[in-house]
Amino acid sequence: MPTEVAFDKRRLSRARYAVAAVFCVHGAVTGSFATRIPWIQDHAGVGAGQLGLALAFPAIGASLAMPLAGAISHRFGARTSLRGLLALWTLALTLPALSPNVYALCAALFVYGATAGMSDVAMNALGVEIENRMDRSIMSGLHGMWSVGALVGSAAGTLAAHVGTDARFHHLLASAVLTVIGLVACQGVLDLRSAEGEAAPPRFALPPRSAVVIGAIGFCGVFAEGASLDWSAVYLRDVLDTSAGLAAASTTAFALTMAVARLVGDRVVDRFGPVRTVRVGGVLATAGGVLVVLAPHPAAAMAGFGCIGLGIAVVVPLAFAAAGRSGTNPSLSIAGVATITYTSGLIAPSAIGGIADLTSLVVSFALVTVLAFGLVLGAGVLRGSGRTATPTAPATTAAPSARDVRA
Repeated sequence: MPTEVAFDKRRLSRARYAVAAVFCVHGAVTGSFATRIPWIQDHAGVGAGQLGLALAFPAIGASLAMPLAGAISHRFGARTSLRGLLALWTLALTLPALSPNVYALCAALFVYGATAGMSDVAMNALGVEIENRMDRSIMSGLHGMWSVGALVGSAAGTLAAHVGTDARFHHLLASAVLTVIGLVACQGVLDLRSAEGEAAPPRFALPPRSAVVIGAIGFCGVFAEGASLDWSAVYLRDVLDTSAGLAAASTTAFALTMAVARLVGDRVVDRFGPVRTVRVGGVLATAGGVLVVLAPHPAAAMAGFGCIGLGIAVVVPLAFAAAGRSGTNPSLSIAGVATITYTSGLIAPSAIGGIADLTSLVVSFALVTVLAFGLVLGAGVLRGSGRTATPTAPATTAAPSARDVRA
Protein backbone atom coordinates (compact mmCIF):
# COMPACT_ATOMS: atom_id res chain seq x y z
CA MET A 1 0.00 0.00 0.00
CA PRO A 2 1.27 3.55 -0.73
CA THR A 3 1.01 4.59 2.92
CA GLU A 4 3.01 1.54 4.02
CA VAL A 5 5.67 2.20 1.35
CA ALA A 6 5.98 5.82 2.49
CA PHE A 7 6.28 4.63 6.10
CA ASP A 8 9.02 2.19 5.14
CA LYS A 9 10.93 4.93 3.31
CA ARG A 10 10.70 7.24 6.30
CA ARG A 11 11.78 4.45 8.65
CA LEU A 12 14.73 3.52 6.44
CA SER A 13 15.74 7.16 6.22
CA ARG A 14 15.62 7.44 10.00
CA ALA A 15 17.62 4.25 10.37
CA ARG A 16 20.21 5.51 7.89
CA TYR A 17 20.77 8.72 9.86
CA ALA A 18 20.89 6.77 13.12
CA VAL A 19 23.56 4.41 11.77
CA ALA A 20 25.45 7.42 10.40
CA ALA A 21 25.50 8.88 13.92
CA VAL A 22 26.80 5.56 15.24
CA PHE A 23 29.60 5.61 12.66
CA CYS A 24 30.41 9.17 13.76
CA VAL A 25 30.64 8.16 17.42
CA HIS A 26 32.84 5.19 16.57
CA GLY A 27 35.21 7.41 14.60
CA ALA A 28 35.33 10.00 17.39
CA VAL A 29 36.67 7.37 19.80
CA THR A 30 39.45 6.48 17.36
CA GLY A 31 40.35 10.13 16.73
CA SER A 32 40.36 10.91 20.44
CA PHE A 33 42.77 8.05 21.11
CA ALA A 34 45.08 8.61 18.13
CA THR A 35 45.94 12.23 18.93
CA ARG A 36 46.99 11.36 22.49
CA ILE A 37 49.25 8.41 21.64
CA PRO A 38 52.40 10.51 22.26
CA TRP A 39 51.08 11.42 25.75
CA ILE A 40 50.16 7.79 26.47
CA GLN A 41 53.60 6.68 25.26
CA ASP A 42 55.35 9.12 27.61
CA HIS A 43 53.04 8.32 30.55
CA ALA A 44 53.65 4.57 30.22
CA GLY A 45 57.38 5.14 29.64
CA VAL A 46 57.65 3.03 26.48
CA GLY A 47 59.84 3.40 23.41
CA ALA A 48 58.85 3.04 19.76
CA GLY A 49 59.35 -0.73 19.79
CA GLN A 50 57.33 -1.27 22.97
CA LEU A 51 54.62 1.05 21.69
CA GLY A 52 54.49 -0.95 18.47
CA LEU A 53 54.15 -4.16 20.53
CA ALA A 54 51.37 -2.65 22.60
CA LEU A 55 49.56 -1.49 19.46
CA ALA A 56 49.45 -5.12 18.30
CA PHE A 57 47.05 -5.94 21.13
CA PRO A 58 44.03 -4.21 19.60
CA ALA A 59 44.47 -6.57 16.64
CA ILE A 60 44.64 -9.57 18.95
CA GLY A 61 41.58 -8.46 20.89
CA ALA A 62 39.60 -7.71 17.73
CA SER A 63 40.54 -11.01 16.07
CA LEU A 64 39.33 -12.98 19.07
CA ALA A 65 36.20 -10.93 19.70
CA MET A 66 34.86 -10.07 16.23
CA PRO A 67 33.33 -13.54 15.66
CA LEU A 68 31.24 -13.01 18.80
CA ALA A 69 29.37 -10.08 17.25
CA GLY A 70 27.23 -12.35 15.09
CA ALA A 71 26.26 -14.59 18.01
CA ILE A 72 25.45 -11.58 20.20
CA SER A 73 23.24 -10.02 17.51
CA HIS A 74 21.56 -13.37 16.87
CA ARG A 75 20.65 -13.69 20.54
CA PHE A 76 19.74 -10.12 21.48
CA GLY A 77 18.79 -8.51 18.17
CA ALA A 78 20.66 -5.88 16.18
CA ARG A 79 19.55 -2.79 18.09
CA THR A 80 20.21 -4.05 21.61
CA SER A 81 23.50 -5.62 20.57
CA LEU A 82 24.77 -2.48 18.85
CA ARG A 83 23.75 -0.36 21.84
CA GLY A 84 25.71 -2.55 24.26
CA LEU A 85 28.76 -3.07 22.04
CA LEU A 86 29.06 0.62 21.17
CA ALA A 87 28.83 1.58 24.86
CA LEU A 88 31.62 -0.87 25.71
CA TRP A 89 33.76 0.69 22.96
CA THR A 90 33.21 4.28 24.09
CA LEU A 91 33.96 3.33 27.71
CA ALA A 92 37.12 1.46 26.68
CA LEU A 93 38.58 4.79 25.51
CA THR A 94 39.44 5.57 29.15
CA LEU A 95 41.71 2.56 29.65
CA PRO A 96 44.94 3.26 27.66
CA ALA A 97 45.63 6.64 29.30
CA LEU A 98 45.35 5.02 32.74
CA SER A 99 48.12 2.52 31.97
CA PRO A 100 51.32 3.12 34.00
CA ASN A 101 53.52 0.63 32.12
CA VAL A 102 53.73 -1.45 28.97
CA TYR A 103 51.98 -4.48 30.53
CA ALA A 104 48.94 -2.49 31.61
CA LEU A 105 48.93 -0.72 28.24
CA CYS A 106 48.85 -4.06 26.40
CA ALA A 107 45.91 -5.24 28.51
CA ALA A 108 44.05 -1.96 28.02
CA LEU A 109 44.57 -2.04 24.27
CA PHE A 110 43.40 -5.67 24.13
CA VAL A 111 40.04 -4.61 25.58
CA TYR A 112 40.05 -1.49 23.39
CA GLY A 113 40.52 -3.60 20.25
CA ALA A 114 37.98 -6.26 21.25
CA THR A 115 35.19 -3.72 21.79
CA ALA A 116 36.20 -1.79 18.66
CA GLY A 117 36.02 -4.90 16.47
CA MET A 118 32.65 -6.13 17.71
CA SER A 119 30.92 -2.76 17.45
CA ASP A 120 32.52 -2.17 14.03
CA VAL A 121 31.16 -5.43 12.61
CA ALA A 122 27.67 -4.76 14.03
CA MET A 123 27.36 -1.23 12.64
CA ASN A 124 28.74 -2.15 9.19
CA ALA A 125 26.31 -5.06 8.90
CA LEU A 126 23.42 -2.71 9.64
CA GLY A 127 24.78 -0.23 7.10
CA VAL A 128 24.92 -2.88 4.37
CA GLU A 129 21.39 -4.01 5.28
CA ILE A 130 20.03 -0.47 4.88
CA GLU A 131 21.94 0.04 1.61
CA ASN A 132 20.40 -3.11 0.16
CA ARG A 133 16.90 -2.14 1.25
CA MET A 134 17.26 1.37 -0.16
CA ASP A 135 18.91 0.07 -3.36
CA ARG A 136 21.32 2.98 -3.45
CA SER A 137 24.92 3.50 -2.43
CA ILE A 138 25.31 4.84 1.12
CA MET A 139 28.38 3.02 2.48
CA SER A 140 30.87 5.66 1.37
CA GLY A 141 28.78 8.29 3.12
CA LEU A 142 28.56 6.18 6.28
CA HIS A 143 32.32 5.74 6.29
CA GLY A 144 32.51 9.46 5.65
CA MET A 145 30.59 10.02 8.87
CA TRP A 146 33.11 7.77 10.62
CA SER A 147 35.83 10.08 9.30
CA VAL A 148 33.85 13.12 10.45
CA GLY A 149 33.78 11.59 13.92
CA ALA A 150 37.51 10.88 13.74
CA LEU A 151 38.03 14.50 12.69
CA VAL A 152 35.98 15.83 15.61
CA GLY A 153 37.75 13.52 18.04
CA SER A 154 41.19 14.38 16.71
CA ALA A 155 40.40 18.11 16.69
CA ALA A 156 39.42 17.92 20.35
CA GLY A 157 42.56 15.89 21.01
CA THR A 158 44.68 18.46 19.20
CA LEU A 159 43.25 21.21 21.39
CA ALA A 160 43.75 19.12 24.52
CA ALA A 161 47.36 18.36 23.57
CA HIS A 162 48.03 22.01 22.72
CA VAL A 163 46.90 23.27 26.13
CA GLY A 164 48.60 20.37 27.93
CA THR A 165 45.47 18.66 29.26
CA ASP A 166 46.05 15.36 31.03
CA ALA A 167 44.87 12.61 28.65
CA ARG A 168 43.22 10.74 31.53
CA PHE A 169 40.83 13.63 32.13
CA HIS A 170 40.40 14.28 28.40
CA HIS A 171 39.46 10.66 27.64
CA LEU A 172 37.18 10.36 30.68
CA LEU A 173 35.19 13.38 29.52
CA ALA A 174 35.15 12.25 25.88
CA SER A 175 34.04 8.76 26.90
CA ALA A 176 31.11 10.06 28.93
CA VAL A 177 29.88 12.37 26.15
CA LEU A 178 30.26 9.76 23.38
CA THR A 179 28.55 7.03 25.43
CA VAL A 180 25.44 9.18 25.87
CA ILE A 181 25.36 10.18 22.19
CA GLY A 182 25.84 6.56 21.11
CA LEU A 183 23.00 5.28 23.29
CA VAL A 184 20.64 7.90 21.89
CA ALA A 185 21.67 7.18 18.28
CA CYS A 186 21.14 3.43 18.65
CA GLN A 187 17.46 4.01 19.40
CA GLY A 188 16.86 4.75 15.72
CA VAL A 189 18.58 1.79 14.05
CA LEU A 190 16.66 -1.12 12.55
CA ASP A 191 15.69 -3.69 15.18
CA LEU A 192 16.52 -6.84 13.23
CA ARG A 193 15.89 -10.16 14.96
CA SER A 194 16.34 -13.80 14.05
CA ALA A 195 13.38 -15.89 13.00
CA GLU A 196 12.05 -18.55 15.31
CA GLY A 197 14.37 -21.54 15.29
CA GLU A 198 16.98 -19.90 13.03
CA ALA A 199 20.43 -21.35 13.62
CA ALA A 200 23.12 -19.05 15.00
CA PRO A 201 25.70 -17.83 12.44
CA PRO A 202 28.98 -19.76 12.27
CA ARG A 203 31.81 -18.44 14.41
CA PHE A 204 34.28 -18.91 11.56
CA ALA A 205 34.10 -19.67 7.84
CA LEU A 206 36.76 -19.46 5.15
CA PRO A 207 36.00 -16.64 2.66
CA PRO A 208 35.85 -17.43 -1.07
CA ARG A 209 38.93 -16.75 -3.19
CA SER A 210 37.31 -13.69 -4.79
CA ALA A 211 36.94 -12.10 -1.36
CA VAL A 212 40.61 -12.71 -0.61
CA VAL A 213 41.63 -10.89 -3.80
CA ILE A 214 39.33 -7.96 -3.05
CA GLY A 215 40.48 -8.01 0.55
CA ALA A 216 44.08 -7.57 -0.62
CA ILE A 217 43.15 -4.17 -2.08
CA GLY A 218 41.35 -3.30 1.12
CA PHE A 219 44.44 -4.41 3.05
CA CYS A 220 46.64 -1.89 1.22
CA GLY A 221 44.23 0.99 1.78
CA VAL A 222 43.48 0.24 5.41
CA PHE A 223 47.14 -0.37 6.27
CA ALA A 224 47.94 3.13 5.01
CA GLU A 225 44.98 4.51 6.95
CA GLY A 226 45.85 2.80 10.23
CA ALA A 227 49.54 3.71 9.96
CA SER A 228 48.80 7.36 9.21
CA LEU A 229 46.10 7.75 11.83
CA ASP A 230 48.11 6.27 14.70
CA TRP A 231 51.64 7.35 13.74
CA SER A 232 51.33 10.70 11.98
CA ALA A 233 51.57 12.65 15.25
CA VAL A 234 54.54 10.58 16.43
CA TYR A 235 56.20 10.99 13.01
CA LEU A 236 56.06 14.78 13.13
CA ARG A 237 57.22 14.89 16.73
CA ASP A 238 60.10 12.41 16.45
CA VAL A 239 61.27 12.83 12.84
CA LEU A 240 60.62 16.55 12.28
CA ASP A 241 60.86 17.71 15.93
CA THR A 242 57.53 19.56 16.08
CA SER A 243 55.50 20.59 19.13
CA ALA A 244 52.83 18.29 20.59
CA GLY A 245 50.05 20.53 19.29
CA LEU A 246 51.35 20.67 15.73
CA ALA A 247 52.03 16.94 15.74
CA ALA A 248 48.44 16.24 16.77
CA ALA A 249 47.25 18.61 14.03
CA SER A 250 48.74 16.27 11.42
CA THR A 251 46.24 13.61 12.51
CA THR A 252 43.47 16.18 12.17
CA ALA A 253 44.58 17.04 8.61
CA PHE A 254 44.56 13.37 7.70
CA ALA A 255 41.09 12.83 9.18
CA LEU A 256 39.79 15.94 7.38
CA THR A 257 40.77 14.75 3.91
CA MET A 258 39.36 11.29 4.64
CA ALA A 259 36.05 12.78 5.74
CA VAL A 260 35.66 15.08 2.74
CA ALA A 261 36.56 12.38 0.21
CA ARG A 262 34.18 9.82 1.72
CA LEU A 263 31.27 12.23 1.98
CA VAL A 264 31.45 12.93 -1.76
CA GLY A 265 32.67 9.45 -2.65
CA ASP A 266 29.35 8.00 -3.80
CA ARG A 267 28.93 10.72 -6.44
CA VAL A 268 32.53 10.42 -7.63
CA VAL A 269 32.24 6.65 -8.04
CA ASP A 270 28.93 6.98 -9.90
CA ARG A 271 30.59 9.34 -12.38
CA PHE A 272 34.01 7.77 -12.91
CA GLY A 273 33.53 4.15 -11.82
CA PRO A 274 35.21 2.27 -8.96
CA VAL A 275 38.32 1.18 -10.86
CA ARG A 276 39.29 4.62 -12.13
CA THR A 277 38.47 6.21 -8.77
CA VAL A 278 40.69 3.83 -6.81
CA ARG A 279 43.48 3.93 -9.42
CA VAL A 280 43.67 7.73 -9.35
CA GLY A 281 43.38 7.64 -5.57
CA GLY A 282 46.29 5.21 -5.43
CA VAL A 283 48.45 7.59 -7.45
CA LEU A 284 47.54 10.43 -5.08
CA ALA A 285 48.22 8.31 -1.97
CA THR A 286 51.57 7.17 -3.38
CA ALA A 287 52.56 10.78 -4.04
CA GLY A 288 51.54 11.62 -0.49
CA GLY A 289 53.67 8.82 0.89
CA VAL A 290 56.69 10.04 -1.07
CA LEU A 291 56.09 13.55 0.26
CA VAL A 292 55.99 12.26 3.85
CA VAL A 293 59.21 10.26 3.45
CA LEU A 294 61.11 13.11 1.81
CA ALA A 295 59.53 15.98 3.78
CA PRO A 296 62.09 18.61 4.87
CA HIS A 297 59.47 20.57 6.83
CA PRO A 298 56.38 19.71 8.95
CA ALA A 299 54.05 21.45 6.48
CA ALA A 300 55.19 19.14 3.67
CA ALA A 301 54.65 16.05 5.83
CA MET A 302 51.18 17.23 6.82
CA ALA A 303 50.33 17.79 3.15
CA GLY A 304 51.60 14.27 2.44
CA PHE A 305 49.38 12.75 5.12
CA GLY A 306 46.46 14.70 3.68
CA CYS A 307 47.12 13.27 0.20
CA ILE A 308 47.26 9.75 1.63
CA GLY A 309 43.89 10.27 3.31
CA LEU A 310 42.33 11.69 0.15
CA GLY A 311 43.67 8.85 -2.00
CA ILE A 312 42.58 5.90 0.14
CA ALA A 313 39.25 7.25 1.40
CA VAL A 314 36.83 5.21 -0.74
CA VAL A 315 38.79 1.95 -0.85
CA VAL A 316 36.99 0.24 2.04
CA PRO A 317 33.40 1.12 0.98
CA LEU A 318 34.16 -0.07 -2.57
CA ALA A 319 35.76 -3.26 -1.27
CA PHE A 320 32.54 -4.06 0.61
CA ALA A 321 30.46 -3.30 -2.49
CA ALA A 322 32.65 -5.51 -4.68
CA ALA A 323 32.54 -8.33 -2.13
CA GLY A 324 28.75 -8.20 -2.06
CA ARG A 325 28.73 -8.89 -5.82
CA SER A 326 31.34 -11.66 -5.89
CA GLY A 327 30.89 -15.38 -5.48
CA THR A 328 27.69 -17.22 -4.67
CA ASN A 329 27.45 -16.07 -1.05
CA PRO A 330 27.60 -12.27 -0.67
CA SER A 331 27.43 -12.42 3.12
CA LEU A 332 30.43 -14.74 3.32
CA SER A 333 32.39 -12.57 0.88
CA ILE A 334 31.70 -9.40 2.87
CA ALA A 335 32.67 -11.17 6.10
CA GLY A 336 35.96 -12.26 4.53
CA VAL A 337 36.80 -8.78 3.23
CA ALA A 338 35.86 -7.24 6.58
CA THR A 339 38.20 -9.60 8.41
CA ILE A 340 41.12 -8.82 6.08
CA THR A 341 40.64 -5.05 5.99
CA TYR A 342 39.98 -4.48 9.66
CA THR A 343 42.78 -6.78 10.70
CA SER A 344 45.05 -4.75 8.42
CA GLY A 345 44.04 -1.54 10.17
CA LEU A 346 44.71 -3.05 13.56
CA ILE A 347 48.09 -4.61 12.75
CA ALA A 348 49.39 -1.60 10.80
CA PRO A 349 50.29 0.48 13.88
CA SER A 350 52.29 -2.34 15.46
CA ALA A 351 54.02 -3.16 12.17
CA ILE A 352 55.02 0.48 11.75
CA GLY A 353 56.39 0.52 15.30
CA GLY A 354 58.34 -2.70 14.81
CA ILE A 355 59.94 -1.50 11.58
CA ALA A 356 60.68 1.89 13.18
CA ASP A 357 62.41 0.16 16.10
CA LEU A 358 64.63 -1.83 13.73
CA THR A 359 65.25 1.02 11.27
CA SER A 360 63.32 4.31 11.43
CA LEU A 361 59.86 5.80 11.00
CA VAL A 362 60.96 7.08 7.59
CA VAL A 363 61.52 3.49 6.44
CA SER A 364 58.15 2.51 7.93
CA PHE A 365 56.35 5.07 5.79
CA ALA A 366 58.31 3.99 2.75
CA LEU A 367 56.46 0.67 3.19
CA VAL A 368 53.16 2.57 3.41
CA THR A 369 54.06 4.25 0.11
CA VAL A 370 54.70 0.89 -1.57
CA LEU A 371 51.34 -0.46 -0.37
CA ALA A 372 49.60 2.69 -1.61
CA PHE A 373 51.02 2.00 -5.05
CA GLY A 374 49.45 -1.46 -4.80
CA LEU A 375 46.07 0.28 -5.19
CA VAL A 376 47.14 1.50 -8.63
CA LEU A 377 48.12 -2.00 -9.71
CA GLY A 378 45.18 -3.89 -8.23
CA ALA A 379 42.22 -1.53 -8.69
CA GLY A 380 40.81 -3.73 -11.46
CA VAL A 381 39.48 -6.29 -8.95
CA LEU A 382 36.89 -3.72 -7.86
CA ARG A 383 35.25 -3.68 -11.28
CA GLY A 384 31.50 -4.05 -10.91
CA SER A 385 31.33 -2.67 -7.36
CA GLY A 386 29.02 0.19 -8.35
CA ARG A 387 25.26 0.13 -7.78
CA THR A 388 24.47 -0.77 -11.37
CA ALA A 389 24.31 -4.50 -10.77
CA THR A 390 21.21 -6.31 -9.62
CA PRO A 391 20.87 -5.90 -5.87
CA THR A 392 22.09 -8.86 -3.86
CA ALA A 393 20.51 -10.40 -0.84
CA PRO A 394 21.15 -8.49 2.36
CA ALA A 395 24.59 -9.15 3.76
CA THR A 396 24.36 -9.62 7.48
CA THR A 397 27.64 -10.71 8.94
CA ALA A 398 26.68 -9.46 12.36
CA ALA A 399 22.97 -8.73 12.41
CA PRO A 400 20.21 -11.29 11.83
CA SER A 401 17.88 -10.39 8.96
CA ALA A 402 15.12 -12.94 9.01
CA ARG A 403 12.57 -10.53 10.37
CA ASP A 404 12.39 -6.86 11.19
CA VAL A 405 10.72 -5.86 14.45
CA ARG A 406 9.06 -2.49 13.89
CA ALA A 407 9.47 0.14 16.56
